[in-house]
Amino acid sequence: MKITGITIIRNAVKNDYPIVEAIRSVLPAVDEMIVSVGDSEDDTESLIKAIGSPKIHIIHSVWDKTIRSNGSVLAVETNKVLDAVSPDTDWIFYIQGDEVMHEKYIDTVKNACAVCLDDKKIDGILFNYLHFYGTYDYIADSRKWYKHETRIIRNDKTIRSYRDAQGFRRGHKKIRVAATDAYIYHYGWVKSPEKMKTKHKEVAMWWNPDDASLQAFRQSGDEFDFSRVDSVKRFSLTHPEVMKERIRNKNWEVMLDEKKISMKWKHLLLHYFEKATGIRLFSFSNHRIVRKLNY
Repeated sequence: MKITGITIIRNAVKNDYPIVEAIRSVLPAVDEMIVSVGDSEDDTESLIKAIGSPKIHIIHSVWDKTIRSNGSVLAVETNKVLDAVSPDTDWIFYIQGDEVMHEKYIDTVKNACAVCLDDKKIDGILFNYLHFYGTYDYIADSRKWYKHETRIIRNDKTIRSYRDAQGFRRGHKKIRVAATDAYIYHYGWVKSPEKMKTKHKEVAMWWNPDDASLQAFRQSGDEFDFSRVDSVKRFSLTHPEVMKERIRNKNWEVMLDEKKISMKWKHLLLHYFEKATGIRLFSFSNHRIVRKLNY
């Protein structure tokens, strides 16, 4: 069984992406790692090379600046890397530049891939998600943050990255997945207020085709307002080992009120229903669970 890891990255230094931690977190679970480095304005490629793993293979890409709607360029770039995976690969492990897998799930991932290898009705492996917000101490936990997503897919070229590369589909059809107990830790919203706003201004071009609105946003304030989150809770468990140095080097503080919940009444009712039952009603997903793995 062969597992190939893939990721895409552009301007990792400029936008302070934890891409090194993301790659290092999945290296023990994969046989090789293909990293697509976009046309960056910083030394992103040297950052990747400094990881020093023989498993890593760097390819290069130029992001199409005419694709400027709803982050769809991310799916285009992800599909380029999918097409670069060799036919002898069985599973593809996709990790985004701000996602990290805890080392305690490495065996879980390997076992899931092995168990599902010959089960052709399984298109992918589903992960749980934790979305960190503001600092490494808080998790955003409202319905706007997805609870699950597929990060391992079968090496099947009919399975493609969908919309803004959050997940995968076969055409417009949901893929069939096996659900694991493993988690992906999403750190995309953990930066200083200044760096978060800088990142948002940088990536806004991939989400907003309206030049006037884009320029207005880029001329807005220099600090991101983390207090506008709708709901958070404290994180009391451990972070992945690869994140320890980054966490030690954190040089900002964000204090959030766990008791404050800011959302419309309809979402509030659904929020409390989910808290009471663990069931999320009426949620969007790219997958259909056909098997649950108890590890």
